[in-house]
Amino acid sequence: MSGALKEAAIRVERPAKTLRELALDKVREAIVNGYFRPGDRLVERDLCAQLGVSRTVVREVLRHLESEGLVANLPNKGPIVALLDRDEAKQIYEIRGALEGMAARLCAERGSPEIVAALEESLTAIRNSYRDSDMAGVLANTSSFYQTLFTMVDRHVAWGVVNLLTVRINHLRSMTIKTEGRGIEGPLQMSKIVDAIRRGDGEGAQRAAMDHVAAAGAIAEAVLSAQTPAE
Repeated sequence: MSGALKEAAIRVERPAKTLRELALDKVREAIVNGYFRPGDRLVERDLCAQLGVSRTVVREVLRHLESEGLVANLPNKGPIVALLDRDEAKQIYEIRGALEGMAARLCAERGSPEIVAALEESLTAIRNSYRDSDMAGVLANTSSFYQTLFTMVDRHVAWGVVNLLTVRINHLRSMTIKTEGRGIEGPLQMSKIVDAIRRGDGEGAQRAAMDHVAAAGAIAEAVLSAQTPAE
């Protein structure tokens, strides 16, 4: 065996993600999916036991999530799952409405069957996830739908802006998708976006996208109005 082959045989491959990154993904997912609810205390000792990691890793994870706006550090109480702010949520939906409406219009004006096919694929996956009560799947496939909307018309900067808000958007989305009837109404509203794009109706696509965001925003406002901190 040559020296190069011997070296390759014993090389330690770096894992795709570090332990800290894996723990971060788990806690973020637990918050977004509602396992930890707004106002819940995040006790370091308990998280160490639940995640099977050191206190150092847990502290790094909590600091990162605080920078994302998912965790708040309160005096005399410590880290808690951040309470979602209604004004902040309103601004997020305003940004979403403007950018998604623009992207939908551009998709319609592009007149590309490939865009329609990709959107239909994501929409089918969203419906299947709702059918299977797979809320994580709903979130992932919804993100895929919007990524297609932006990137297939080369609006990567706009998609970058949306991505900066992705964690907070998904936190809000995780609440709205669970409300009664959303599994039917949400995909139906999204299908109107796709239908308008298929027809090449730029104005209709923009309006459908903005109407969908407005409906989600109204649901989020109602949910946040009823939100109370955990004792």
